[in-house]
Amino acid sequence: MRSKTASVNRIPITEARINLGAVVKRVHLNGEYFILEKDGIPIVGIMGADELEDYSELRDPKIRERIRKSHAEFIAGKSRPVADFLSQRAASTKEHGPRRPKA
Repeated sequence: MRSKTASVNRIPITEARINLGAVVKRVHLNGEYFILEKDGIPIVGIMGADELEDYSELRDPKIRERIRKSHAEFIAGKSRPVADFLSQRAASTKEHGPRRPKA
């Protein structure tokens, strides 16, 4: 996600259609949002694809539960620095050979 606050722009659908390339570029490069209106009524929003995927995943109850459990484990101290994990994994690979994924 982007660290800066993105602006929300409201424009008529006809203006968005005429300037679609510029609108998409602003969404992609600047993280801006667009609300497209028809006769002053908000109809649809435009956001970046990565952010939409993140948003869609967070709406999934199974994913929200995994995030909640992961956060609880982190708070409970059930985490370790990635450097420790990688060095342990490297040592295990040298000792036992590369791990093969289970079928």
